[in-house]
Amino acid sequence: MRLLERMRKEWFMIGIVVAIAAAKLEPSVGVHGGPLKPEITVSYIAVATIFFNSGLSLKTEELTSALVHLKLHLFIQIFTLAFFPAAVWLFLQLLSITSINEWLLKGLQTVGCMPPPVSSAVILTKAVGGNEAAAIFNSAFGSFLGIVVTPLLLLLFLGSSSSVPFTSIFSQLFMTVVVPLIIGQIVRRYIKEWLERKKPPFGAISSSVLLMIIYTTFCDTFSNPHFDLDKFSLILILFIIVSIQLSFMLLTFIFSTRNNSGFTPADTVAIIFCSTHKSLTLGIPMLKIVFAGHEHLSLISVPLLIYHPAQILLGSVLVPTIKSWMVSRQKGVKLTRPTV
Repeated sequence: MRLLERMRKEWFMIGIVVAIAAAKLEPSVGVHGGPLKPEITVSYIAVATIFFNSGLSLKTEELTSALVHLKLHLFIQIFTLAFFPAAVWLFLQLLSITSINEWLLKGLQTVGCMPPPVSSAVILTKAVGGNEAAAIFNSAFGSFLGIVVTPLLLLLFLGSSSSVPFTSIFSQLFMTVVVPLIIGQIVRRYIKEWLERKKPPFGAISSSVLLMIIYTTFCDTFSNPHFDLDKFSLILILFIIVSIQLSFMLLTFIFSTRNNSGFTPADTVAIIFCSTHKSLTLGIPMLKIVFAGHEHLSLISVPLLIYHPAQILLGSVLVPTIKSWMVSRQKGVKLTRPTV
């Protein structure tokens, strides 16, 4: 199962490259007003499909056992949706005096505002042997919380960049995100046994729809005669993203392993991944709504498109190291316990 998940993610990364290349070759197909009619098929149907799919697949009925660890959940959610975006904003004040493309920098800020992903943090926590229940809870709860908090954060940090009125944004978010998600959860109650027996390819469906959104986003970009992507800025953004991920993983590790933290080694594993991972599946549709019609939408989306595969690759590389640390710490705890 883990091998299939890894293969799906690898194919999805290839799909992102193919979608962008296809948009570059023939942008007229997916451009606003083009044959695909993305102003309808993407803005409403595709986004609603992703969140209906999320509603069907989120196993919220299994999360009650994880509710008791309130301190852990507060730490992850506050770090993800408060400390992370604020720290990125402060960092960007320094980067704003550099020659890096301003829209790529704004894209970095949008990364900071995103909720945790539904899958990757859970998969990596499980691979290490960490607190999987906590990872599932915070990924699911963070996704629900992000529906409200992420647009507010985007408007707080980048409000002047959006050409869409506040009320329009939230009415569309409600209709294309909240309603499909709730309907998905209601439907899940009635067909839960069938879903568990058949195990529909939720990941593949969401990934396919997401590739369509990415394709149409870049069609708009490449059809713009004034589009100019600075390759030097792109390389710097890649370096900055990896640096941010490593720094925040180290920071969460330091905070969660203090003597008075109250977290177990297994909790620390969940904290490291859930606090630093950001959702592409929820993020791209939200950017499409909040920055609808914005000429620099694709540039704003680029850091998130880079952050997603980078977090999976970096997390996978660090799995053996983190697992070795967790096992040694757990053995140490057992050895220090007094015998009865």
